Amino acid sequence: MDPLRSQCTDAQMERLLKAMDLLRILDREMPAQVTSCFLYVASHKNCHKQAMEEYLDISAASGSRNTDWLGKHHRLGKPGLELIQKEQDPTNRRRAVLNLTDRGQRVVKQLRSILYD
Repeated sequence: MDPLRSQCTDAQMERLLKAMDLLRILDREMPAQVTSCFLYVASHKNCHKQAMEEYLDISAASGSRNTDWLGKHHRLGKPGLELIQKEQDPTNRRRAVLNLTDRGQRVVKQLRSILYD
């Protein structure tokens, strides 16, 4: 078999690969855990950060770090991806509510197009 062969043998997996490539364009260093947090927020509007952490089985510190990366300000003074917004829950000031930004919604639309069209 030719080691440079690149013929697609599974179209569904290739769609998933293209979806992951779309996310890698946003940040080539994005870990899978950050991607999972983005997809959780995309599938759970107005979710609490704590619910996301429980579902993904990650610590509060990891949840904060990942949502900061996806939000406006990443750590160490770097700009975030601005895909989600984190706001204080008006009913419980210790909780954060997560939603997609307009940019995040555009990325979700592109992902849907890759996966389902």
